Amino acid sequence: MPELPEVEVVRRGVAEHAVGRRVSEVEVLHPRAVRRHLPGPADFEGRLTGAGLAAARRRGKYLWLELDEADPATGSEFAGTAVPAEATTAMLVHLGMSGQLLVKDRTAPDEKHLRVRFRFADGGPELRFVDQRTFGGLFLAETVSVDGEALPVPVSHIGRDPMDPLFDLDAAVAAIRRRRTGIKRALLDQTLVSGVGNIYADEALWRAGLHWARPTSTLSAAECRRVLDEAARVMRDALAAGGTSFDALYVNVNGESGYFDRTLAVYGQEDRPCRRCGTAVRRDPFMNRSSFSCPACQPVPADAHF
Repeated sequence: MPELPEVEVVRRGVAEHAVGRRVSEVEVLHPRAVRRHLPGPADFEGRLTGAGLAAARRRGKYLWLELDEADPATGSEFAGTAVPAEATTAMLVHLGMSGQLLVKDRTAPDEKHLRVRFRFADGGPELRFVDQRTFGGLFLAETVSVDGEALPVPVSHIGRDPMDPLFDLDAAVAAIRRRRTGIKRALLDQTLVSGVGNIYADEALWRAGLHWARPTSTLSAAECRRVLDEAARVMRDALAAGGTSFDALYVNVNGESGYFDRTLAVYGQEDRPCRRCGTAVRRDPFMNRSSFSCPACQPVPADAHF
């Protein structure tokens, strides 16, 4: 699943190529792509036709486009939640395992897995949602004010990420240390710290020299700060490289892959030598996924929280 750097790469591309334009036509080519919009494809198309794309926003791994249309009744699966009268509408973009937002010339051939097409009043390039596995999707939701920031209701519980200028490091450290869980589970809890997924959690913990099963209650404040600092640092490094692309499905709006996977220290590096000490990287099962670590640099603690 895409994590913060990959989503931010897409957000920047959409902000550059689509924000400030007005939608003239929406074509839903596969109903599953808008399944979270309960009124259905026709309502989705009608609500977006004529709307302007006011901004491209992100909170952690969640991406949305702010719309300038004023109708507060979205009919999304989150309808019924109390929302202030000044609420606006957003189109949330869930990329899933293979979702892509692509900017394409109107004359470009349709992609095999094109699901939704947006045309604009200026006659310029289209915005296309392509999704091979159809696990992703688009839907509309109201926004609500949280700490002075407008967030879509489904995202309103998500915490800030370590790269956010308003991220409260001390509060995050205190919240993590209060938990009774392993440090990696805490890093993946998007209500505590958003944006960090399996890849960057493993990389941050390797950089910090801590095992993924270290109990959060045993971490010193300094150790916890070090993990969060390394999480921010590794995600900045990944963002500079265009994100991590393990296959052709993770691309920016121009269809280009990121290349941070070439510099991953432990994630996906099972049995390869640790870049710091040369010990073979180990893979362990973790929440139906995997955790990668160096047995020497990140020894398993006696009180590990598996």
